[in-house]
Amino acid sequence: MVTGNNEEHDGNGIHQTPLRIPELLYVSVKMENPILALAGNLFPHVFFSSAALLGDSCDCSKALSMERESASMWELSFVVPQNHEALDFKFLLKPKDDNSPCFVEEGPNRVIIGGALQGGARLASFKLDNDQAVEYKVFVQASRVSSFDLAASWRAYKENFHPSAVRGIPDVSISSELQTENETVSSVGLELDLEHYVVPAPSNSARVYAANLTENPRSRNSVSGSDSYSAGDDSFSFDQPETEMEINDLDPSKAYESPRMVKSQSVGTMSTLRKEDGQRGPFVDRGVGFPRFQKSSSLKAFTTVLSLDTDTENSFPAAAGAVAAGAIADQMLGPKEDKHLAIVMVSLPARGKTFTAAKLTRYLRWLGHNTKHFNVGKYRRLKHGASQSADFFRADNPEGIEARNEVAKLAFEDMITWMQEGGQVGIFDATNSSKQRRNMLMKLAEGRCKIIFLETICNDVDMIERNIRYKIQQSPDYAEVQDFEAGLRDFKTRVTNYEKVYETVEEGSYIKMIDMASGRGGQIQVNNISGYLPGRIVFFLMNTHLTPRPILLTRHGESQDNVRGRIGGDPALSEAGELYKQKLAKFVTKRLKSERAASIWTSTLQRTILTAGPIGGFPKIQWRALDEIDAGVCDGMTYEEIKKNMPEEYESRKKDKLRYRYPRGESYLDVIQRLEPVIIELERQRAPVVVVSHQAVLRALYAYFTDRPLKEIPHMEVPLHTIIEIELGVTGVQEKRYKLM
Repeated sequence: MVTGNNEEHDGNGIHQTPLRIPELLYVSVKMENPILALAGNLFPHVFFSSAALLGDSCDCSKALSMERESASMWELSFVVPQNHEALDFKFLLKPKDDNSPCFVEEGPNRVIIGGALQGGARLASFKLDNDQAVEYKVFVQASRVSSFDLAASWRAYKENFHPSAVRGIPDVSISSELQTENETVSSVGLELDLEHYVVPAPSNSARVYAANLTENPRSRNSVSGSDSYSAGDDSFSFDQPETEMEINDLDPSKAYESPRMVKSQSVGTMSTLRKEDGQRGPFVDRGVGFPRFQKSSSLKAFTTVLSLDTDTENSFPAAAGAVAAGAIADQMLGPKEDKHLAIVMVSLPARGKTFTAAKLTRYLRWLGHNTKHFNVGKYRRLKHGASQSADFFRADNPEGIEARNEVAKLAFEDMITWMQEGGQVGIFDATNSSKQRRNMLMKLAEGRCKIIFLETICNDVDMIERNIRYKIQQSPDYAEVQDFEAGLRDFKTRVTNYEKVYETVEEGSYIKMIDMASGRGGQIQVNNISGYLPGRIVFFLMNTHLTPRPILLTRHGESQDNVRGRIGGDPALSEAGELYKQKLAKFVTKRLKSERAASIWTSTLQRTILTAGPIGGFPKIQWRALDEIDAGVCDGMTYEEIKKNMPEEYESRKKDKLRYRYPRGESYLDVIQRLEPVIIELERQRAPVVVVSHQAVLRALYAYFTDRPLKEIPHMEVPLHTIIEIELGVTGVQEKRYKLM
């Protein structure tokens, strides 16, 4: 703008008038609603009364659509002309279909004057057809920008921003409907019912009563009342001590087989350290073998002796990173008894005690800690028979009390013996509902292991009733009771007997879970808890619940590198992969059609993002933790090329795929370490989750849910174009597989 008052002279005496650059008002309006599904398929818009911006302010079809900034935030930015710095507007919710009605926010118009929102940023409230109220938070920001700066920044943005089909997608995004690339692809569907695509799972998936999967007594002498016992999936003889749980050898065809429960084995090994390059002290190895610690005669530092025997029992975890570091610190610096940890359950019957114990056992094993689950009820059935009435559990029955204390001592001594042979964490599963019983256990543990009491308290009457009915249906205690109602009455009498003498934990180190099972709140109380492993246990328990929900695991569609046999990389999909992503979208739409909410998780690599792309209606979240195992310098090579050019690496990987770490890359143990936050979040979620990831990552996740030994992870079958459905709930973990191509 030329002005006549600010004249200047140059050296030649010529009058010049400087230009004043006009500044424009740049406004950003945002709406936020963290409850993603609340407004369904309605999308936020803004319409103004200013004719300069929109013309007819009453025409909703001319409203400006807001862009999704994140999963819960919508944003609209605009430049206000100089002659319209005072303007009024309203928000509206509008479907994609222009012919459908839109919903205008309630209350007076909002007014912006000079970039300031008048009257404060009140909530944007909408009333939908079904009288449902929806509210959004509102944010308004304004700044003055010169027109030259604005134009320059826009030019730079257009010239330098080249988003690909994948990299332009934010870490969190939502697509509201099924996306298709063309009519040929969009016609691909699943013509048959989903059950037509079911294929056998590689593991036994029969539902089994959780207590039946716990440890067996070690010898005939510990249960002299009977030489053999058979109930449910158990069929035992006691000719030899048992030092390792071999659940996979049990006969799944026997009684108490109901749909889909996966069995387990425990494992206990350690990550690798070695001494190299003439330097002294422990060094982290590239992953092959694990050490026995010993004191060097010439050094004050600890050194290591390598052993490649992966079956050697060791009190250190088969783990990497923080898990190994924390365990080593606790074991080397803590008291002797702290090297072994006993989690002693405390609870009334039917409060989720055994389920919580089994879940914690599975988590600790997956992290690499040698963990076993000892159920006193199993010992009782073996010693005294399975058909004990409620009178056996009365507090005024001295014979019953003596018999129950006897089997508790047997189970605890078995656990201590196992710890002395190399076990690390024992889960001692019984009601342990009186101070007298707990004092007995603490005396047995003195100088031998550290005890942490884990008490589960549930006040949800409906949940307790469901648990009781499930127990009558599945527990060996009621296998011979033909009358369900009679069994129900007997068990409720048993619960009443326990309630009369129940004493909550107030002694020692303890964790109390109060009404945590529903996943809707509750509280957790912690007393005298310290150390890495107890801290991890508390964190895990804070995020667990019993809400049933499916988790769908699938690899990305076939990639171009899959076709070429190359590992790693970030390739696009092959033709078969393009076909699978459409079939997957149709499958997810059918499978989750009755679900109110769900989410889609992918890695940050384009083959998973492209595979999940057509899935509509659910938020998509990218996790770097879900990226494929890092092949380091071998990235992009075939295994034949590695064998030819790096024979030592090829042989090292062949010897121990679990611990082998690619040069400048990762091992399977490294992958497990970075997946722990994913596991915690999967446990915390109450809605279905679809995980689209990679073979090594899905092997590790699958091993967690099915409680498979770590050494099996690198060899598990996770084929392309197959969906593994894991159902989580009070009855345990069930598996189902669908082969779409």
